[in-house]
Amino acid sequence: MNKKLSENVLDKFSMDFLRNQVLKNAYGNNNTVIAQLDPRILLLWYLFFGLAPWFVHQLWFLLASFLLVLVTTKLARVAGLVLFLFAVGVFSQTGYLLVVSLLFGGDASTVTPLLVLTLKVATCSLASVTVFSGLDPDRLSNGLMWYGCPERLSFSIAYAYRVLPMLMEEFQNILLSYRMRGNPPDSDTLWGKVKYLCYQVKVIIHAFYPLMLNTAKRARTTVEALEIKGYRYAAVNKAVKKMKLSTLKVGYNDFLFLALSFLWMAVAMLVSTML
Repeated sequence: MNKKLSENVLDKFSMDFLRNQVLKNAYGNNNTVIAQLDPRILLLWYLFFGLAPWFVHQLWFLLASFLLVLVTTKLARVAGLVLFLFAVGVFSQTGYLLVVSLLFGGDASTVTPLLVLTLKVATCSLASVTVFSGLDPDRLSNGLMWYGCPERLSFSIAYAYRVLPMLMEEFQNILLSYRMRGNPPDSDTLWGKVKYLCYQVKVIIHAFYPLMLNTAKRARTTVEALEIKGYRYAAVNKAVKKMKLSTLKVGYNDFLFLALSFLWMAVAMLVSTML
């Protein structure tokens, strides 16, 4: 029973599962409310919720900000793996401090400062998750380019989105090749499980260099294809840039999204000043 349960858990965290989660988070949210918004509006919204919480210490304001980005994260339909990594990251940065302080003589007075810090980290993290899950690589690149970001930098960000699933697939193929040629130790006993874990770590370390080499080969092929299509000329041509950014349109839903966010935060500021 326990062995079957462990196999099911391992199946859930296989390389295919990780790749599917990455693809879903980058390309599978095009029909959500957040994805329909203009990327310039989303980046402007993210700029506020990514910076403002660090300059505010009122608990009610931070709590309202967290609740708002929590709703937007729900609307963006973020992949479960990303939310799991978010929860682990927040706990590893601030959550464990509360547990340690209570175990070593702390009292209720330590809860409020740690809660303020946790809300700041969680708000900025969820705002990042909302924006980068609601924007596909092309729309994100166009939004950054409209704000004056260098074209090569914006293209690099979009290309990183696209190459990540390829890296994971290449890494999986290399691991499978090592497993076919290798002889893993028996993992029935406790010592066998330790040796098997060390064997897996060793295989991952050995797979790192072939992964970088194969990635470099693919990157060279990509660069040659871009050069053939005139990428370097198009990157500095104003007519091409205007044509690429012509798809960006600010509509009624964008203004409504900003208005509701502004109204919610205005009410939160009013409540924080009254308390």
